[in-house]
Amino acid sequence: MPAPVRPGFRLPLVVTADADLLDELLRIAAAAGTEVDVAADPAGARPRWSRAPLVLVGQDQAAPCLRARLPRGRQVVLVGRGPAPGWELAEPLGAEYVLQLPEAEQWLLRRLGVGSAATADGRVVTVLGGRGGAGASVLAGALAVTAARDGRRTLLVDADPFGGGLDLILGWETLDGLRWPGLTAAEGRLDPPALVRSLPGRGDLVMISFDRGEPLPLPAAAMAAALDAGRRARDLIVVDLPRSLDDAAVAALQAADHTLLVVPAELRAAAAAAQVAKAVALHCAAVSVVVRGPAPGNLSAAEVARSVCLPLAGLLPPEPGLVRGLEHGSAPASAGRGPLADLCRRVIADLFGNGGEAAA
Repeated sequence: MPAPVRPGFRLPLVVTADADLLDELLRIAAAAGTEVDVAADPAGARPRWSRAPLVLVGQDQAAPCLRARLPRGRQVVLVGRGPAPGWELAEPLGAEYVLQLPEAEQWLLRRLGVGSAATADGRVVTVLGGRGGAGASVLAGALAVTAARDGRRTLLVDADPFGGGLDLILGWETLDGLRWPGLTAAEGRLDPPALVRSLPGRGDLVMISFDRGEPLPLPAAAMAAALDAGRRARDLIVVDLPRSLDDAAVAALQAADHTLLVVPAELRAAAAAAQVAKAVALHCAAVSVVVRGPAPGNLSAAEVARSVCLPLAGLLPPEPGLVRGLEHGSAPASAGRGPLADLCRRVIADLFGNGGEAAA
């Protein structure tokens, strides 16, 4: 079994149920001085697919992975023994290379040995509301602002085409920089430094947002490419998700280290959030709930968390002046004080392992 992964480090993923092929790939990985994560089929691979720096798909699982509609945009290699696996499966799967063992052993040895298993990368946290107007976008913005205030290089990603533009939450609507319409054609890898330079930003915080033009669908490949570049260039990536999970939102959930579900302390909101939680849990194993007050029916935060069957990440009591500040262009938690800023610091500390240092 692969050893536990240290927080912030990813392992290459091997997807195969062919025992002989798996033995061969494990031997090559060991010779390269690295470990690999292993999944026998697409169901086992899905939670780790978007997070792996390299995915080796066995010939036996190429067709099942294609039928499972796993997101494109990763570094995918199709590998088999004996007759080479066909390109007819590689192209729709998004595979960059097709390998035949043992002929391609030296190539794979070099690829696994260039540090793909021990590349420090950013944490990804996704945020969405249990119902409309829950305050998920405000929490996402506050997390990004708080992380940047603490010196963490942060990327804030707007994944809601109908949210009006997350740049409005920060008061950044007049800042120049690339928005999603300029990135939706992205496939494969984006250059991390070039991406960061092209985005609207201030200090350690940059963001990818929608503009106020025609709403456009966000391809999963563009989301996967942006998150891949973000993990290699930033310490923290915060993604604001829509409640209706499209392909891009699913790709973000699959890449996430943790998901926060924001739920107002109301009975109907908790009932709606329970349904959202079931959909989210299909794609992200680490999900917790943030309960937002006030509670007109005196529902406690613990009761709300139990009703959606999720652990409680924290409570957000009403914060005087927050809405007024947003209307006047002040980013949430920008002062670094109050319940919202306190919650964000706790969430970030937990995400990085009790406040571990940001990546150098």
